[in-house]
Amino acid sequence: MFIRQLEYLVTLAREKHFARAAEACHVSQPALSSAIRTLEAELGLVIVERTRRFVGFTEDGERVLGWARQTLASLQNMRQDASAAQVNLIGTLRIGAIPTVMPVTASMLAPCMREHPHMHYEVRSLSSDAILRQLDEHELDVGLTYLDEQVQAGFSVLPLYFERYLLLSPPGAGERFDAGTVQWGSANELPLGLLTATMQNRQVINAAFRRESVQPTVVLETDSLLSLYAHVQHAGLFSVFPHSLLSVLPAGSGVRASLLLPELTRGIGLIARNRNTLPPLVAAIWKAAEQLDLQREFDALLPEAARVSQDPVTI
Repeated sequence: MFIRQLEYLVTLAREKHFARAAEACHVSQPALSSAIRTLEAELGLVIVERTRRFVGFTEDGERVLGWARQTLASLQNMRQDASAAQVNLIGTLRIGAIPTVMPVTASMLAPCMREHPHMHYEVRSLSSDAILRQLDEHELDVGLTYLDEQVQAGFSVLPLYFERYLLLSPPGAGERFDAGTVQWGSANELPLGLLTATMQNRQVINAAFRRESVQPTVVLETDSLLSLYAHVQHAGLFSVFPHSLLSVLPAGSGVRASLLLPELTRGIGLIARNRNTLPPLVAAIWKAAEQLDLQREFDALLPEAARVSQDPVTI
């Protein structure tokens, strides 16, 4: 049995297509299929259900796949431990982040990059459910996501900050909110651009409007924060953004931010598979994140009148 056979198996599980899996592994499709058949012969099991195309894994195959993922993860950890014994950490840290906190990854990676210049980083934009699944399946090393009971059960957790919610107003339209705050119940009649209904950020926003017994006027839905901001700046729409994004939005655009009241917050944090000792690359990003004060950094960007605590409800 060779490591590459396990890598082919895990890649096939991810791609669900022999040709795409072979391309991802930089081998021919016959070579990948032959390696998997050889593994089946060695184990005396049928791992992959086949017709003319990939169908899925057999029950035995699912068990082998689980062991393959654990074996490759252990191998990666061994390599990281060997790297940690050297002067410089090397290897790739795989990070999954929910879309609304993707820009926050830069705040953590910047000090880690300075401390460990030979590390490589792979950052994926994923739903919170996908982050949990890929952590369980050893496809991610850490996740940056909402913290709730489901997330915190069975994971190592590092809380980072509480997300607060802002109404973004297009240029020339924000003067009505000079106090720096606006009520959710007053924002429902504005033409809004929001993230799609399947995204957790949107579910938080919908819950806030329901609490006020109002229905938002949604003109545009998209899964892109960049698209939302462009429609606020150029198409006259309003939108609801997490306050952490003020750190990356351009200054001087004329877009105005107002804190939405009653204030709702949701915890954001770093998570990793629970173990006695964090692997070296995970420990490196963990240490970098522990030294940050993101709550103070992001709250300082709020309009001055909105910086005072409004006894927010944590959801």
